[in-house]
Amino acid sequence: MNTPDTTTGGTDAAGLRERVAALLASHDPATTPRQDFLRARFDAGLAWIHFPEGLGGLGAPRSLQPVVNAALEEAGAPDNDPRRIGIGLGMAAPTVLQYGTAEQQRRFLRPLWTGEEVWCQLFSEPGAGSDLAALATRAVRDGDDWIVDGQKVWTSSAHLARWAILLARTDPALPKHQGLTYFVCDMTDPGVEVRPLRQITGEAEFNEVFLTGVRIPDAHRLGAVGEGWRVAQTTLMNERVAIGGTPVPREGGMIGIVADTWRERPELRTHDLHQRLLKLWVDAEVARLTAERLRQQLRLGRPGPEGSGMKLSFARLNQDISGLEVELLAEDGLTYGDWTMTRPELVDFTGRDAGYRYLRAKGNSIEGGTSEVLLNIIAERVLGLPPEPRTDKDRPWKDLPR
Repeated sequence: MNTPDTTTGGTDAAGLRERVAALLASHDPATTPRQDFLRARFDAGLAWIHFPEGLGGLGAPRSLQPVVNAALEEAGAPDNDPRRIGIGLGMAAPTVLQYGTAEQQRRFLRPLWTGEEVWCQLFSEPGAGSDLAALATRAVRDGDDWIVDGQKVWTSSAHLARWAILLARTDPALPKHQGLTYFVCDMTDPGVEVRPLRQITGEAEFNEVFLTGVRIPDAHRLGAVGEGWRVAQTTLMNERVAIGGTPVPREGGMIGIVADTWRERPELRTHDLHQRLLKLWVDAEVARLTAERLRQQLRLGRPGPEGSGMKLSFARLNQDISGLEVELLAEDGLTYGDWTMTRPELVDFTGRDAGYRYLRAKGNSIEGGTSEVLLNIIAERVLGLPPEPRTDKDRPWKDLPR
């Protein structure tokens, strides 16, 4: 990995523009191959500027990242296709940065950011979805390796991924939250089997993953043995911000699609639909501004439980807006383009028809933490309400009914 040129420009807005200019001078986007340009941007510290030097950043304030992005976009530079590698960027990278060794950070972060290696998340299981800490996938120590056996489910991008962040049980004699350890799993290793899960949309965007005697070196463990739950909280908090806090312009996303339909097709309008559209438009604008405030807080430190509120709001809004769109379009809202088995790389809400949006939005209240779990988090960690009774919290996992 090349050493970033720290002699050109500072880490304020003007200095960052100087660094961008230097990068563009040495790597013309019009003639430099895309991957070469992305690698050079990472090595120059302009990937995620708040990361440390040598790891794609400059230790600069996160709030200045838009300065870099805008300057590169204006120059026609390629981006790293962030939607395609969202799990790596939004979930794996913050976890590797916080808990990874220096060697792990050097190995994983650069190809993750450039998109050369796609990541997925092996957390949920058939018997432990909402109650993630009850998971049963086992990792047993064997010298310098761990032998992993189990099954994971609802794994986005598993059919594309090279690496996975994996939570497994290493001590069944401890209570469920204490006996977990966090690993990085090579999805190309023997014993890893990925099977498609066909959804209500007809596509197989999700997968189930079977792990049979998979050997993971201890060098691919993140955090200490038995501290997997603490490490996973970093992943989960960042995941909810990534899902619910994505920046959108005013009247962007799904509410913009419905508003455009309302303006373009006056014959569809009714008073009741008008009132519902106005309410959802206001709700969407409140959510957008709240997400911006959350991102401002995130620039000052790590995400907290507030991200759960944004993810919950995101799910409810998507479902309500897509439902209104189907009603607004009347019989046209019942059409569905092509119910064909495909394995998409991206979830595309805006480039599809209303039927797809209505069906796919149902998954928003499950992925990234179910709405019921998020309500508990908000009640207990944001509002300070008494927690629900949990009789299994201090019992050994092996003694719990399953």
